[in-house]
Amino acid sequence: MKFGIAAPHGLVRELTGIKDPVEAYETMTNVVRTAEEVGFNSIWTSDAFWPDQWPWSAPEASQPEQEFLFECWTTTAALARDTSRVRIGQMATNNLFRHPALLAKMASTIDVISHGRLTLGIGSGTPTFAPQLRAYYGEDYPPNPVLFERLRESVQILHAMWTQEEATFEGKHYQVSGAINQPKGVQLPHIPLLIAGGGEQVTLKLVAQYGDACNLSGDPATIRRKLEVLKRHCKDVGRDYESIHNTVGLAFILADTDEQALAQVPEAIREFVRENALIGSPATIRKRITGYEEAGVHELIFRLPEPLNLDTLRRFAQEFIA
Repeated sequence: MKFGIAAPHGLVRELTGIKDPVEAYETMTNVVRTAEEVGFNSIWTSDAFWPDQWPWSAPEASQPEQEFLFECWTTTAALARDTSRVRIGQMATNNLFRHPALLAKMASTIDVISHGRLTLGIGSGTPTFAPQLRAYYGEDYPPNPVLFERLRESVQILHAMWTQEEATFEGKHYQVSGAINQPKGVQLPHIPLLIAGGGEQVTLKLVAQYGDACNLSGDPATIRRKLEVLKRHCKDVGRDYESIHNTVGLAFILADTDEQALAQVPEAIREFVRENALIGSPATIRKRITGYEEAGVHELIFRLPEPLNLDTLRRFAQEFIA
């Protein structure tokens, strides 16, 4: 089993209380470098324009939208130079925020900067981002069928820009004609593409057709079922299921006892978190990790309620990273 973490670049108000943006950036970088040092496999950034409302977000922030949040892709580029071993990626790029041809070029450049450590994570986006899309682009959020149409076209353009001398694609939402992308990156045959989401009728079918990795959420039983669906989609399109790297995103709290860990969770979501996160003592978490491993999961990616606490990273590594 491999393990990754979400970089604390401000999505869930991890940087609340830090007034100097340079200090905030260096604080984030220190966490990321520590994660690399103790053996984590990957670091992930999130794609938003202002912080999210997360149950464990700092309650003292009276104007959460005004808290620091470093942009997803420029942060990825910076972390490519701030690290040397870990893989870096997005969990996940909002497909509506950038034209796929530009995104392909950005990814190619960062793959070179990182010496071939990038995974491009992308998702269709969700309506929770509607206020941000309206504020930044003056656009209304499209309905779900359009979101998936656009995602399908985007991943085809990404593949074309990474594998063809001149990419041409004529879609309903995106078009490129003779588009050139040099350099295409370092990794062969192309930069790995992670498609986020567990929708069984559309998203997992896209993973089978175009993805090199996927990102799911849920308890081990849910993940096992979704991976079986992905296997069927792979069989339908003639894809080797074993070639797809599957990941699961989870909240994580490690404490001496289960009671101490659960006490850090707001009571309103405690039962949900107990079943859908890694929360508890080392023995409980080890059992949960085994459950995900038995379900066929390759990598667990954590978002930590106290991500600036380096002792948590070090303790996890001592307990669970060989």
